[in-house]
Amino acid sequence: MPARTLSIEEHERITRAIRASEENTSGEIVCVLARSSDDYFYPAAFMLTIGMLLSSFLGALLLRYWWIASDPWQFVLVQAAALAAALALLVVFPGLRIHLVPRRLRYLRAHRNAVSQFLASDIHLTKSRTGVLLFLSLAERYAEVVADAGIDARVPQERWNEIVGGLVRHAAAGRLADGFEEAIRASGALLAQEFPRKERDVNELDDRLVEI
Repeated sequence: MPARTLSIEEHERITRAIRASEENTSGEIVCVLARSSDDYFYPAAFMLTIGMLLSSFLGALLLRYWWIASDPWQFVLVQAAALAAALALLVVFPGLRIHLVPRRLRYLRAHRNAVSQFLASDIHLTKSRTGVLLFLSLAERYAEVVADAGIDARVPQERWNEIVGGLVRHAAAGRLADGFEEAIRASGALLAQEFPRKERDVNELDDRLVEI
């Protein structure tokens, strides 16, 4: 099992923040912290391959311009060796992969992961459909609030965007626990306005941050 990104004490702080926020609302808050939302090997390999093909084409033009003759099999062999070396580099240094992938694709993968975690956490199965997921993926520097149907119809997206912005700023400064605590408090305040706590309200989901 990989080491935790946050300490036990930071996990406990986040748990206390969730419980305190849910005291005033019938809503449910779930937090997920992902180190990365994909390994990005195949997208990075594809981008490398395209780049090497373009470089090879330019190289072939230069050889022709300089009147340098080379056998086709030699040119192909050099291409294959270069591609193999580049792919080996991606295997040995996986941290390079994400830098070769377009930002839009990184965000799409992170969003897909957020939706997957929303479903895996059973937020959509709460009785009143008033659960929210606070999701942060570190490698992509991506955060998102995924709200269930009961909340989405009554809380404007701009309010969630403000919470996401604060979480990203804290994460960029290395204050992950502080970022989640602030996002939890802000989300709890929004939920308390629209979905105040009811009598005999039952806590349907675990009050903790999940690291994946």
